[in-house]
Amino acid sequence: MEFCSIKIDGLSEPMEVPYGQTLIDLSKKAFGEKSDEMVLAVYNGKLSELTSQVKADGEVKFLSVQSKDGERAYRRSVVFLMHKALHDIFPGEKPTVFVQFSLGEGYYCTLGQGKKVTKKLLSELKKRMKQLAELDLPVKKSVYPTSEARELFAEAGMPDKEKLLHYRSNSSTNVYEIDGVLDYFYGYMVPSTRYIKKFDLVPFDEGFVLQFPGKDGSVAEFNPPKKLFSVLKRTRQWANAMDIDTVGALNDAISAGRTKEIVLMQEAFMEERIGTLAQEIASDKSRKFIMIAGPSSSGKTTFSKRLAIQLRARGLTPHAVSLDNFYLDRDQMPLDENGEKDFEALEGLDIELFNDDMTKLLNGEKVILPIFDFTAGKRSAEGIPMQLGKNDVLVLEGIHGLNDALSYTLPKESKYKIYISALTQLSIDEHNPLSTTDGRLIRRIVRDARTRGTSAEETIAMWDSVHRGEKKNIFPFQESADAMFNSALIYEMAVLKVYAQPQLYAIKDDSPQYSEAKRLLKLLDYFLPMPTDYIANTSLIREFIGGSCFKA
Repeated sequence: MEFCSIKIDGLSEPMEVPYGQTLIDLSKKAFGEKSDEMVLAVYNGKLSELTSQVKADGEVKFLSVQSKDGERAYRRSVVFLMHKALHDIFPGEKPTVFVQFSLGEGYYCTLGQGKKVTKKLLSELKKRMKQLAELDLPVKKSVYPTSEARELFAEAGMPDKEKLLHYRSNSSTNVYEIDGVLDYFYGYMVPSTRYIKKFDLVPFDEGFVLQFPGKDGSVAEFNPPKKLFSVLKRTRQWANAMDIDTVGALNDAISAGRTKEIVLMQEAFMEERIGTLAQEIASDKSRKFIMIAGPSSSGKTTFSKRLAIQLRARGLTPHAVSLDNFYLDRDQMPLDENGEKDFEALEGLDIELFNDDMTKLLNGEKVILPIFDFTAGKRSAEGIPMQLGKNDVLVLEGIHGLNDALSYTLPKESKYKIYISALTQLSIDEHNPLSTTDGRLIRRIVRDARTRGTSAEETIAMWDSVHRGEKKNIFPFQESADAMFNSALIYEMAVLKVYAQPQLYAIKDDSPQYSEAKRLLKLLDYFLPMPTDYIANTSLIREFIGGSCFKA
């Protein structure tokens, strides 16, 4: 019998493994009872499902649900389990569950065929999911010709998947099965239902939330982010009204020559929303500080400029101020848990100076606002003279804008806080939501390559750190905003694809960022490319692809 020498991450000695043994069996040998905690593996640098076989010497790192890729696989698998359980509850009916979008630590879902979500139905669905998990049913993967896979999903009553695969360039497609029920997923899955132990179903609005375990391994009590949900629901309803709610539907519209119509409709919808925000701000003269914050690549620069234009149209005089100018000198920066300078910490700003300056401005006094010299790493000797008149307002942009600990001396009525993020209106198909984080990452890859000379490899390498900062400094304060603005454009991935693909293909297969690049390339492959001919120079997407009339 032929053997392979495998070094397992976390174990001191390599193991001799029979050629062809699955990673599941290898995990059991290495971790015993704890092997159920491992849901994926990295085998010789390649992300792999546990059903993969050992066929060469090398290294294996097993991934738990706490890892980024492991969490993704677990979430997909819970959705599949729910889909299977729904078929068991309604045999012969081809029931449909729609995964609409992420909400907190879960997915907001609705049911098709006019089925109402009730506590009784959710209790029955959850019970059946638990039963299926205990049965340890295999999650089988089969490779079908794409044309045949389309026919399978058409017969199964899953038109979004059929439409998605119509535009798939690959000649073959992976189709998953649990006990006769088929599905298709964007990414890898767990090997069997026994790996799916923790989840919950919570009724909410017209549907329910499928809750997942957090980083501590437990499923937290659902605390609905009502403002965020309202924005997500409104933009999803708009996408449905435009008949463009999935990637396949967008591809249909592009191939039908509706490009100009799509762009004009999206810009009209966005401009109407910006105008509404400006009118709300202008309606109350006590609002002097417009605080804008949002995660990376949300389009804050263009949004701020377009909001300023709308404010001017309503008789106000806006002045843009970056909170970054209130940085402490670099040698005074606080340190993070690794002893590195923490440029995203609230304590990295001169909070006392900020409040002193803003209070004086509110009282009609003249101040000299600081300018931070990023090259020298300290405050410049020069500053910006500022005094607020009757119609003047400050538009303050920075990651801590929503945190009242920054502006603790300013009266609540003087502030108007806006949270901005790219909350995509599209789903890939019925069961695969399009990640807003992925959308922002692709935006940043395109923008940073153009404006900073940063490679996609470098951008991906720093993304986890960026995202951790957002979770700590931005997301906890989003519900405190007076308004939320969705900066996602329904067509943007079809445009960004053309710019991002060459950047991602440049990442070589021996890079630590290769698997992430490959995942993003697969995502972009779902989209037909869209020309930029009809995109105005005021459009938010121009901040990323170039050609904006606003100085970024």
